[in-house]
Amino acid sequence: MSDLPVTLTAATEQQPAARAALAAALASPSHAYLFTGSAGSGKRSAARAFAAELLGAGAPDPESARRRALADPSPHPDLAWLRPPGAQHLVDEVRERVIEAAPYRPFEGERRVFVIEEADLMAEESQNALLKTLEEPAPFAHLILVSSQPSALLDTVRSRCQEVAFAALGPEAIEERLTERHPGDDPKEVRAAARLAGGDLVRAELLLAERGRELRARSEDLARAARSGDLDDAPWKGLLDAAERRGAEVGDEVRARLDALADEARDAGDRRAEQRLRKEAAEAGKRASRRGRTEALDTGLGLVGAWLRDLAAMGDGASELVLTADRERELAADAEGLDPRRARRGAELVMDTRRRLMVNVSEELALEALAFRLEYLLHR
Repeated sequence: MSDLPVTLTAATEQQPAARAALAAALASPSHAYLFTGSAGSGKRSAARAFAAELLGAGAPDPESARRRALADPSPHPDLAWLRPPGAQHLVDEVRERVIEAAPYRPFEGERRVFVIEEADLMAEESQNALLKTLEEPAPFAHLILVSSQPSALLDTVRSRCQEVAFAALGPEAIEERLTERHPGDDPKEVRAAARLAGGDLVRAELLLAERGRELRARSEDLARAARSGDLDDAPWKGLLDAAERRGAEVGDEVRARLDALADEARDAGDRRAEQRLRKEAAEAGKRASRRGRTEALDTGLGLVGAWLRDLAAMGDGASELVLTADRERELAADAEGLDPRRARRGAELVMDTRRRLMVNVSEELALEALAFRLEYLLHR
């Protein structure tokens, strides 16, 4: 395994089985792969690193090809990376950027790579249309489907891909990584972030950053206000505002990355590339902001649900199961006199709201309704 490229080694640090599979794949690449595993298991990072290695092999300047492929968003002309703009991939985008583009020869180098993130969100029409590309691929085309719910893919799609499985990271592994990266942070907060992340290292990192701490605080405000029966200050608006700020932060990060690449193109005298990257920076930033806001809101609601499940654990006398280990005093106060069954029912209501937000209902109305339903359930 020592011959595996550094970026791919780093992306699969906690995934020995996936690392072995990808090392073999680099030696003899297949035309289609399906990266599966729970959210945050590292499959997306591994897909980007794997795509970079595929594009670097045979390129006129391998290091430049890898560097551009690793950028997110990537300016590499032979890397198409699709993310769903909402609850589902657009049929036309899958058709235009993958199915119709795959037969055309690479712009540079010897390969083209097409990555479909959250592939399980493709409509059946898109999946059926993709079958011909999977069955009769061009020799230079490589497809990578990334999915947290592969059961939502058609059997005909799955059977035509070589599966690379990623295991969920355990809270101990995440805590170890966080401790290394945040040596000055409160150990209790680090442990709580690792437990609340649900196996997602990226989410755990967010919870230790300024915006993540804000999301935690506003989520706890909402849960505790419902428990106390004090909703006069509309605490759901605080959570929405925190998600909005997180979305803006994500958008700014994407724009900054593309602007830096545009500056490189300008310095190299490539005016056309610079103009294209400036335009992409604006559009990609908007898309990233929307997506970042949606993901932050879902994370916030997940934290509300975690608080309620912890209340149930406290009520059942199972404090060792509490995820928010750095808030035991507050949890104990909220759990006093509360039937654990009501807390568990509240967590179910939160999960139902998260599902409803995936089908584009009004976010503010959905959160307001959730707050009052939780108040009725918990403040009695």
